[in-house]
Order: sequence, then C-alpha cells, then structure tokens
Amino acid sequence: MSRAWRSDHGQPVSPSSPTSSQEEDDSEWNTRRRPYWPAYRSVFLRRGFRLDTVRDVKQYYRDLGIDVPQSIRMRLAHADDELCPDVGLPDNLFRGTVVRDGSKFVVKAVHSRSRELDIIHYLSTPPVRDHPMNHCIPVLDLIHIPQDQIAFIVMEEWSPELIPLRLDVFLRGMRQCIEHILFMHQHRIAHLDISLRNVLTDYNGNYAYIDFEGSRRFDDSSEHCMAGYRGTEVPPECGTGHCTDPYKIDVWALAILILRVCKLTGQCVPGLLEIIKPMLNDNPDDRPTLREVLKTFDTTIPLIGYPSTR
Repeated sequence: MSRAWRSDHGQPVSPSSPTSSQEEDDSEWNTRRRPYWPAYRSVFLRRGFRLDTVRDVKQYYRDLGIDVPQSIRMRLAHADDELCPDVGLPDNLFRGTVVRDGSKFVVKAVHSRSRELDIIHYLSTPPVRDHPMNHCIPVLDLIHIPQDQIAFIVMEEWSPELIPLRLDVFLRGMRQCIEHILFMHQHRIAHLDISLRNVLTDYNGNYAYIDFEGSRRFDDSSEHCMAGYRGTEVPPECGTGHCTDPYKIDVWALAILILRVCKLTGQCVPGLLEIIKPMLNDNPDDRPTLREVLKTFDTTIPLIGYPSTR
C-alpha cells in the first residue's frame, strides 16, 4: 500500500509544479542535453559571457607554469579561436569567462521544460534567492532558446576540492549543508542526489549545492511519495521497491555526505557524529527531520566546546 509523508512546515512553500509527477521521470524533458556549443557562442557573447577557446586553455597552463596534459593536446592543435571543451566535464557543461570582470563561470545545458530549470529558476529568483538559508550555487544568468527547446544555466565557478579547513570554517560549512536542504524541504523540494560531487566551495567558508537533475518540486497537497530513486547515496528502503519518503532519503544522504567530508578534511568531531547517527536509521520513520537536525546542531556544537556557527 502506498504511503505518504509531509515536509517540514512553518515556511512559505513553492507553488505547484507540473514537473513533479512520476511519469515525467523518464521523459525527454529530463534527459541530458548535449548541445553543439559553437551554435550558441554568439548568444553567450551578447549576454556578456565568453566560452573557453583553445587560446584560453593554452594561457591557463602558461599561467600555471606547467605542461599541457597529454589528454588534451589533440584539442589544442585546433585554431586558437575555436571553442575548447573541458575533457573533464560531460557534454552538457562548458567553462568560460565573464567579459565584464574576467571571473570564471560554468554553464549547463538543460531542456527548457526540465525539472532542473524549474527548480533553479525558483531558487535563483528574489525573494527566495536572497534568503540566508539558501545555499544554491550563485546563478549569473538563465538563457532560454525556445526554438531549440534548450536553456542554459550560467553559474559561478566554485571548486569541488574540499581541502582541510579550520574547525570553525568546517563546522560553518556543515551547517550550511544542513540548512540549505532544510530550506528546500520547507519549499517542498527534495534534492535527491546529495553527494560529494554535488557540493562546491568558494574557499571563503561558503558551500553551495549544484545539480538538481534528479530533484523534485512537489505540489501543495503536502502529501509526497516516490519510487525508483536513482541517486548516488542510496538508503536501505530504496532497495525494497516500495514507495519512499523523498525527504527522509535526503536526510540519510546528507548524513553520508557529512561523514565523507569529515574523512576528506580530517575533521572528526565526536559531537557532530552523534548528531548524524539518528539520520542513518535503517527505518526512515525513525530519522529526524532536518528542522530537528539543525536545532540539535545549533544547541550541541557550542555545548561541547566548539564555536557557534550561526
């Protein structure tokens, strides 16, 4: 028998979205776009964005003072003005430079009716964009090409390298990771692919989430249930084939994320490990909500002698 669950309450919720139905999971709208990037080069330039060329990549390695890796030398044999995709990125992503200030960006191609575009647009539009609990990657522009049914999400370029941090910076970053997913839940959005590869840092103590391809934005009925979860971190209940609570999937995956960040950065905080232990309960009904997790974090961390992270 199908079950249903409720999200954290007490905050304004996002309006109903037509992209929250299970039937659209496998639709063309939510498959990855692989555009022919040169066809859109002039569109980006008109909006103030320059896609990386062979010249840019050569200059990048010159500035670093290192040899060009063997894996990309063939690409650099083309003319300097030709576009040069990053071999480390999938075909739906491209790097570039903001013309105005020389800062770097990453652009992602999506279907113009995809769930990801709907969610990114919602999280990146005032007043939601400016809420202090919102730690979505900063979006510089959303470029729509209606005739091709494609859109481009232009984002600030942050780093996936989570180097060892001072303890206070680390704890503040972990609080941001909890806070943003709680914020999404309050707006009836489940991320559904919380993992190391989907969290970035600007090296200034700020963490941000990316990649909302698998995310769901539910309608205002307050009742949610899903099957067929395919995220990176898979909780035990998703192997049963039964309908599952998307918010409790996020709680479990967030606990795994925090454990992995602790290991990578060498920050093993006993109090933090105690906070995430109930998040890993095999029974999703026994996992706390993220509102409860954040409240416990804010009361426990100062009590065990660590600095406040608020």
